[in-house]
Amino acid sequence: MNLEEFSKTFDNYLKELKIELNEEQIEKFYVYMNLLIEWNEKVNLTAITKPEEIILKHFVDCLTISKYIEENSSLIDVGTGAGFPGIPLKIYRKDLKITLVDSLNKRLNFLNEVIEALKLKNIETIHARAEELGRNKSYREKFDIATSRAVANLSTLSEYLLPFVKIGGKCICMKGADIDDELNSAKKAVEVLGGKVVDKYIFDLPKSDLGRSLIVIEKIKAIPGKFPRKPGTPAKEPIR
Repeated sequence: MNLEEFSKTFDNYLKELKIELNEEQIEKFYVYMNLLIEWNEKVNLTAITKPEEIILKHFVDCLTISKYIEENSSLIDVGTGAGFPGIPLKIYRKDLKITLVDSLNKRLNFLNEVIEALKLKNIETIHARAEELGRNKSYREKFDIATSRAVANLSTLSEYLLPFVKIGGKCICMKGADIDDELNSAKKAVEVLGGKVVDKYIFDLPKSDLGRSLIVIEKIKAIPGKFPRKPGTPAKEPIR
């Protein structure tokens, strides 16, 4: 796909979200896509490799949370993988200060190349498990926003994300459309970890029947000192 086709396809989807990208931003997304396809041949980053699908299922999907993020927010993207949603948000929103966290170094090597190629500022990568980083005083309860896309069930995800969020900040959990059972199962975890579910948005990605949901959890009190638990425990034994 050449740059002109890429731009037209992307713009066609973004109109429904009322998002406009300038020429520089479009070019950065285009470089990002090509780096993703190139690196994916040697490092497993994504099962989505067709340009049209990358545009909709990765780039457009990631930008759906932008309108719920206040200006000049600090944001941590936990389990970022190939940089989703952190890098698309950074390309679109220069005002955001973004931290990308992943437990696999090869993914971070890819992300660092993307950051350098796109000349992105106020964005860092950290090689860490969420459970360990969440106990680090330099990162614990330091962020306005914590987010994650397709990482874990909501109970487990709450234990990954809420330790990073300041009181008054929020988690934005990117999930599939069928979320009600997960929400019910996660009620105790959210409460124990100092959070409160304040919004639920259910929608389809533009020009598709791909259902998505965004669950917004506000941090209303400090997280108890024993959380997060040791690596692996939140996934094996979610708070119920």
